[in-house]
Amino acid sequence: MPPESPQPGSAQDWLRYAASDMELAKRSASPAVLFESLCYHAQQCAEKSLKAVLVAHHVPVRRTHSIGLLLDLVSEHTFIPREIEEAAFLTDYAVMGRYPGDVEPITESEYERAIRLAEAVLTWARQIVR
Repeated sequence: MPPESPQPGSAQDWLRYAASDMELAKRSASPAVLFESLCYHAQQCAEKSLKAVLVAHHVPVRRTHSIGLLLDLVSEHTFIPREIEEAAFLTDYAVMGRYPGDVEPITESEYERAIRLAEAVLTWARQIVR
């Protein structure tokens, strides 16, 4: 029998969605998939992970894509390691690369950094939410 789904809107539920975004961010086997799309999912993973921490601390979740703002809110309730603070860099991927325009293409090294940061935030958030 599969494990019971977490309560909708619970910290565990936010982490479940964050983990799903992380898996999507890592799926780059097809050359047709843009790094911009993958980095968007990395940003979403970090965002939802931080929102899980807020929910775990009984803080209402704001509608924002700003990792920096979420980090500020989380810092009022728990210590944030330096590597996790670096994730503010991911905010640009929430909108910037989702549509064609006047932005430079995302490089493979930028993509790898986004994955590393998002994974770090997810792992850290899981430790906090336990």
